[in-house]
Amino acid sequence: MKAYQLNAIGDFTYTDVAYPSCGSDEVIVQVKAAGICGSDIPRIYRTGTYSYPLIPGHEFSGIVSETGRDVDKSWLGKRVGIFPLIPCRSCAPCQNRQYELCRSYSYLGSRTAGGFAQYVTVPVWNLLELPEPVSFEQAAMLEPMAVAMHAVKRADLKNGQTTAICGLGTIGLLLYQILTEMGLEEIFLIGNKSYQEELAGNLGANRAYFCNKQEKDVDQWLEEAMPSGADVFFDCVGTEESVEQALRHTAPGGTGMLVGNPASDMRLDRQTYWKILRNQLTIKGIWNSSFTHEDTDDWHTCLDLIARKRVAPQKLISHRLPFDRLGEGTELMRDKRENYTKVMTVL
Repeated sequence: MKAYQLNAIGDFTYTDVAYPSCGSDEVIVQVKAAGICGSDIPRIYRTGTYSYPLIPGHEFSGIVSETGRDVDKSWLGKRVGIFPLIPCRSCAPCQNRQYELCRSYSYLGSRTAGGFAQYVTVPVWNLLELPEPVSFEQAAMLEPMAVAMHAVKRADLKNGQTTAICGLGTIGLLLYQILTEMGLEEIFLIGNKSYQEELAGNLGANRAYFCNKQEKDVDQWLEEAMPSGADVFFDCVGTEESVEQALRHTAPGGTGMLVGNPASDMRLDRQTYWKILRNQLTIKGIWNSSFTHEDTDDWHTCLDLIARKRVAPQKLISHRLPFDRLGEGTELMRDKRENYTKVMTVL
């Protein structure tokens, strides 16, 4: 079969690989759509991964084409989304069903073969059956949408609260869609590209306020736009500057929600530390999402919103590429040759 294989940092090739094997509690999924995550770019071109060769890709969906010996045969032919984290199910967090906090997990696309392939092995436990209204493209966006949902739930938002989102990539814009669907009206968006304001407008940003950090002083804009600060400030960038900015502009008694992967080492200056103390701020972090097979977990919550057409993650797909051109998508994101939000390959 065909796959994109990472052999070493920067050595990312479209090649023939062996068809995957299927364990007793696993299935083979025929991939139908796969999104390129921002975290895939450093993994492929800069920092590398845990072992080589590796097939990346953790945002994908498809059809179950083969089942293992102990798997219910009714899964055959079903359309599925895939939770990419494979928990050990024996550590303390797993015993509490907080699988996203597993101490000894594996992960499709970074620690074992992922979705940049025609077929992939997936534990049956990680499958999410898709209702008919949900497309493969929408299902391939469940992973980033569930991360955004996890941040929203962890923030424990209440109606009438003021929120700010710094960083308008896929996660930030999905956060915006979810907050809008919840009915929150005071939403302040901070991006760095003019097209993001237009895109946010297409998502219903008539109730949001937008600041382009390339054109305005963000601190000044925030002080004028929300002098009391945001009740919840989501940082989806992950730089020292953005984290300090978020904490400076979180309201007294408010919550700074850290969502962006760290871009580098960070230090906390004295004034920011004082701000945390004197404003009694709560700082929370998230990196993944909840998947427990219950209707209330992040994945099922998102699936329900998509099925009921309350949130439309597919609006963030800026590029659709055939599978044999997926490498062009990773290079586009690496080189930032043009504006993009979600780059998707469709098989």
